[in-house]
Amino acid sequence: MSTSQPSPLWQPTEERIAQAQITKFQTWAAERHGAPAEGGYAALHRWSVDELDTFWKAVTEWFDVRFSTPYVRVLGDRSMPGAEWFPGATLNYAEHALRAADTRSEEPALLYVDETHEPTPVSWSELRRQVGSLAAELRALGVRPGDRICGYVPNVPQAVIALLATAAVGGVWTSCAPDFGARSVLDRFQQVEPVVLFTVDGYRYGGKEHDRRDTVAELRRELPTLRAVVHIPLLGTEAPQGALEWSALTSADVEPVFEQVLFDHPLWVLYSSGTTGLPKAIVQSQGGILVEHLKQLGLHCDLGPEDRFFWYTSTGWMMWNFLVSGLLTGTTIVLYDGSPGYPDTGAQWRIAERTGATLFGTSAAYVMACRKAGVNPSHDFDLARVRCVATTGSPLPPDGFRYLHDEVRDDLWIASVSGGTDVCSCFAGAVPTLPVYIGELQAPALGTDLQSWDPSGKPLTDEVGELVVTNPMPSMPVRFWNDPDGSRYHDSYFDTYPGVWRHGDWITVTSRGSVVIHGRSDSTLNRQGVRMGSADIYEAVERLPEIKESLVIGIEQPDGGYWMPLFVHLAPGAALDEALLTRIRQTIREQLSPRHVPDEVIEVPGVPHTLTGKRIEVPIKRLLQGTSLEKAVNLGSVDNVELLRFYEDLAQKRA
Repeated sequence: MSTSQPSPLWQPTEERIAQAQITKFQTWAAERHGAPAEGGYAALHRWSVDELDTFWKAVTEWFDVRFSTPYVRVLGDRSMPGAEWFPGATLNYAEHALRAADTRSEEPALLYVDETHEPTPVSWSELRRQVGSLAAELRALGVRPGDRICGYVPNVPQAVIALLATAAVGGVWTSCAPDFGARSVLDRFQQVEPVVLFTVDGYRYGGKEHDRRDTVAELRRELPTLRAVVHIPLLGTEAPQGALEWSALTSADVEPVFEQVLFDHPLWVLYSSGTTGLPKAIVQSQGGILVEHLKQLGLHCDLGPEDRFFWYTSTGWMMWNFLVSGLLTGTTIVLYDGSPGYPDTGAQWRIAERTGATLFGTSAAYVMACRKAGVNPSHDFDLARVRCVATTGSPLPPDGFRYLHDEVRDDLWIASVSGGTDVCSCFAGAVPTLPVYIGELQAPALGTDLQSWDPSGKPLTDEVGELVVTNPMPSMPVRFWNDPDGSRYHDSYFDTYPGVWRHGDWITVTSRGSVVIHGRSDSTLNRQGVRMGSADIYEAVERLPEIKESLVIGIEQPDGGYWMPLFVHLAPGAALDEALLTRIRQTIREQLSPRHVPDEVIEVPGVPHTLTGKRIEVPIKRLLQGTSLEKAVNLGSVDNVELLRFYEDLAQKRA
């Protein structure tokens, strides 16, 4: 990778740097905790990982974290896995999420938007009241700290209220979006044995109503530990027999009582995409998420009480949990329940306009779809309040950076961020005081010693290596559910480099301190010793207007050879003729490397994804290597199982 110094696409003004919370934090931490006053973000980051205990102590003080029982020390045990954070301390996540009700009671905490795109506000006082009422009812139902409560709910205010009420009583929240089928929901919920289920009767998507009552009935049958089911009538149906009505549980005017729990007490269970075997049930703690999200949202995303925070997500993805944590910084959060492209591709920009979003988060795929569809956001919408567009889910290609800069605003802060469900946070991404370079994440996050390592564990600069984190983060899992000896947790992240978190992404850390993500390391293309991430291929190929989406796989052959097919899903009206084949090969040869020109280009009816929208690469590779469909992929985690039949047939023909 070139070490030449490109020009930044965007640079924050001196005024913006001075006003950023991270600048004020650095000045304060220099006075109180010995942080470097000079040297900007790079010096602050170095201090945050060298003086980990002091840094996290400073974060808790800066954000006024309320410990009802004080901690003995910041880090009791630094080892990974098993780091022990703030031993002895007690607190409550929901208490912090509702603090703004004391000072801004009638301002909106939530703005709820459905496919009509008309925002409906829920005030801080109303949010607090409903959480208080529901928490009291959960206690009356016998819910005790540590009990699991699950939601089969879309991104609606009731979901946020249920999560906060669960946290208030010390319960453990877990959720799936209602577009998940019964099998994939049960693969998740059965692992944690919930006592209460919150569920909708259906949802609206793409202008249609989707009735889920049959699925709900199946969930009730297959979850024998349930003591109560709460019916949320999104489509207006009657509660099924034996279910409780949402309105009855949230009507009282009750001050919430916040159970004070240990710092590492479980807050929620998230699930990995789990493309093979059961999804990993990842447990994160009340305290760990609280301090990590305060740092990430308050310092990196620069959010505060004047902001409106919109991220397009569903309750089945960690970004929903991250969005809810916007409440911790007193920010109004925007909940959108509906299709990302209904009634047209510009839908998400319209929501940002109508809610006055200041930080608009979306997927790289949505940005590229807007670019392909010729959406002109600055012309079609009033986006004057949007100061940052953030993307995640996959790396934002260089053309995506240029599109946002040219078609939204040339003084727009573009934050491509990367993290994982595993930590429910970002390893690298948004820094409001740093320049943005095309195709790059601005920097590693504070308190995160992010490095790129070669196979022997040597750090690399300006070279592709494994993404590792060499120090503990508070939001790393406290454990996996049903993993009594910790072996599954250990094998997921610490098998390659003992005591060091290996995430499974290829990255480059540049000499400027920025980060480039190249895709998953377990699906890397390695030809004649030259490694390339699949994301690099997608970015080049999908610039061609004829190609809607692509999937590339590299397969080691028994004879020592290497077969690399490129699967292409064509745009309507396009044909995979000799002219297009030539352009595909030429594009990869000229823009990437002659070694990574595919052996075959194969037209497919579509590219399968996980339920959270990631292309399924490794299971397709396993299929093509001869593994049976049932063993190669967890069918409950796939958005369109029928698409897999094509790849299964291809594997059988090749065999």
